[in-house]
Amino acid sequence: VTVAGCTAHEALRRLRLERIELFQLHRIDPAVPEAEQFGVLADLRREGKINLIGLSEVGVDEIERARERLPVVSVQNRYNIVDRTWDFVVEYCERHAIAFIPWSPLGAGALDAPAPMRQVARRHEASPMQVALAWLLARSPVMLPIPGTSNVNHLVENGGAASVSLSDDDVRALDATTV
Repeated sequence: VTVAGCTAHEALRRLRLERIELFQLHRIDPAVPEAEQFGVLADLRREGKINLIGLSEVGVDEIERARERLPVVSVQNRYNIVDRTWDFVVEYCERHAIAFIPWSPLGAGALDAPAPMRQVARRHEASPMQVALAWLLARSPVMLPIPGTSNVNHLVENGGAASVSLSDDDVRALDATTV
């Protein structure tokens, strides 16, 4: 299993660690049998090289097959207020207490704020991006958004989303948001 072009063993050496606490498999490689990849992760876990496992870009079937052999604690799929393709995976994660990490939680900065987002943002004296993050936090107790940031101002703005407390009416309006 490789991470960013290096093996888990190389990653341990580079990070100067004896064990990686959460190993996030960023994609199941279609060129390698899935069971083989899960087997390597199980071996690394038995060897004490990794502790917990996360999966990315997976559906429920892949999660369930992985869970037969591995302690899957997180799933990372593309998900944001306008791209809810993986709603059924979020719901599965809720039922099984698995953290859901939305990648591209702000649509890679491309969210053109629909009218409901702008209205909710005005009511809360927040930016549309803060509302988008607040919606994710309100969407599910297992949601763990990690928005990227390119500067301190974005970091401060993203952090401000935690103080945006959406009402049930706000959530319903945002749930109906489409692009």
